[in-house]
Amino acid sequence: MKLNSFQEKLNKENKTDFSQLTAVFINCTLKKSPEKSHTSGLISMSAQIMEDNGIHVDIIRAVDHNIAFGVYPDMTEHGWDKDDWPTIQKKVMDANILVIGTPIWLGEKSSVATQVIERLYGFSGETNEHGQYAYYGRVGGCLVTGNEDGIKHVGMNVLYSLQHLGYTIPPQADAGWIGEAGPGASYMDEGSGGPENDFTNRNTTFMTWNLMHMAKMLKDNDGIPAHGNQRTEWDNSNHKDNPNPEYR
Repeated sequence: MKLNSFQEKLNKENKTDFSQLTAVFINCTLKKSPEKSHTSGLISMSAQIMEDNGIHVDIIRAVDHNIAFGVYPDMTEHGWDKDDWPTIQKKVMDANILVIGTPIWLGEKSSVATQVIERLYGFSGETNEHGQYAYYGRVGGCLVTGNEDGIKHVGMNVLYSLQHLGYTIPPQADAGWIGEAGPGASYMDEGSGGPENDFTNRNTTFMTWNLMHMAKMLKDNDGIPAHGNQRTEWDNSNHKDNPNPEYR
């Protein structure tokens, strides 16, 4: 992805060292490689900004992998013959930044995005070295493409899901592009106007820099302070003076 002159100016003038950060983009297109993915086109803009600022980026197209359905870390332990998700999960846990990219279908995120979030959820009960939920200290964002309304709806769903799992969501952590309602040109199609759209380019740029800044802040401060949010402390406490009510 070739960045515009202002995006390149921001990269050149940046004085913050982001080189210790890593990012994972999960493209939830329905199309297997090498078929063209319009979501991939928008992802490439954000990924290019990160790479130009020294961040190691890994882009995963989910449908190219054999991902089992379920909400456990490894579904081969629950009746599935094969499951590539544990390898993807490790990359997610090694990254400071996670961005979910998805097309819109029937006004919703793709079925692949739903499956990816379900599998992320399967790891949400794990804890880190501070006794917090495992995703604490990481930041999340969302990129959306399509030919129908729904960017904000999909963004709300994805970003809510990520924060519920423990991700920190910075300001303006989503961006997207939609074409004219109904059949028509998609983001990467010739003459669509997608790659040149100023609104999309601005929001994608802001999202990317906000993710980088927040991830840097969290890394430099060893994540979210561990007080009042430690699952291990809660489980080990003597708080039986306030039990759950009995339902009759």
